Amino acid sequence: MKLTVEQGDALKELINIGVGRAAGVLSEMVRCNIKLQVPFIKILLPAELKKEMEELGRYRVAAVRLGFKGPFSGSAALVFPPDSASKLVAVLTGEEFAAADLDSVRVGTLSEVGNIVINGVMGSISNVLKQSINYSLPNYMEDNVDNLLTLDKRDPNATVMLARTRFTIERLYVEGDIILIFEVGSFDALLEAINKDYGGRA
Repeated sequence: MKLTVEQGDALKELINIGVGRAAGVLSEMVRCNIKLQVPFIKILLPAELKKEMEELGRYRVAAVRLGFKGPFSGSAALVFPPDSASKLVAVLTGEEFAAADLDSVRVGTLSEVGNIVINGVMGSISNVLKQSINYSLPNYMEDNVDNLLTLDKRDPNATVMLARTRFTIERLYVEGDIILIFEVGSFDALLEAINKDYGGRA
């Protein structure tokens, strides 16, 4: 799907508003300066997302996912390579990290981070566009990219929005991805809302 320049700018601004709010919450939580940036977004098909992730070497990932329903429905995930997930959680908890499976405390911490970031982004979309969206509880998993993307057996023609995310925490750089998978037709509804309500600019 090809976006207009205005639609692309509006989507990026909505995501940036959301991660900005999330960064503020996280900074207050851990009492250190955390910056979140989204250098770009891409609109893809599920098969294209799998290829994109695998090209980055992310065959196995750590992810926090939740579903959303409303005028636009689908699922949202915050995805990290496992080593980046461990590094991020180590900074937030003050514990040393290892590349091995995360223990329950770290899983809980990363789930909270994912919940804050995803809700920041979805909250930004719903608030600015004046749409009511309901969310499911977030769940944490570590799996390969293929299983992550096919977990809920979405239509191969669903629309995926990939937002590369950079966490900067006191000179530590951690990259992850915010992935929004929209059910067929839902992304069109999102664009219609942007065209109609987003400051009349799209």
